[in-house]
Amino acid sequence: MNAMRGAAAYGRGASTYAKVGVESGVMSASPHRLIVMLFDGAQAAIRAARIHLEAGNIAEKGTSISKALDIVNNGLAAALDAERGGEVAENLASLYDYIVRLLLSANRHNDVDKLDEAERLLDDIASAWREIEPQTAEG
Repeated sequence: MNAMRGAAAYGRGASTYAKVGVESGVMSASPHRLIVMLFDGAQAAIRAARIHLEAGNIAEKGTSISKALDIVNNGLAAALDAERGGEVAENLASLYDYIVRLLLSANRHNDVDKLDEAERLLDDIASAWREIEPQTAEG
C-alpha cells in the first residue's frame, strides 16, 4: 500500500514539475517561439488522437481532437493579424479553417486519413514558420 502511495505521489510530483516546465517555457518564449509551441501542441494532440482511435479509445480520441481544435482555433488562427498579414494571413485563416473541418470530420467518422492530412498540413506550415525564425531573431 505504501508503494502505491509513493508511486502516486511521484506521478503527481512529475506532473507538477512538467507543468511548471511548460509554463516557464511559455513565459520566457518569444512570440515566434510561442507559435512554434502551438504547432507542436496541435501535432502532438493529433498524434495522440490517432493512437487512441487505433486503440479503440473513442472518448480519449475525442479529447485529443478537441485539444487540437482548441489550439488551431484559439491559438494559431487567433494569432493571425489580417491588417498586417494581408493576403498571407487570409490564406492561413482559410487553411486553418480547412484543418478544423478535417479534424471535425475525423472525429465524427473516426477517419485516420483526415487526421493524417490535418497533421501534414500543420507540419508544412510549421516547417515554413521555423525557417523564418532566424530572420526574425536577427531583426
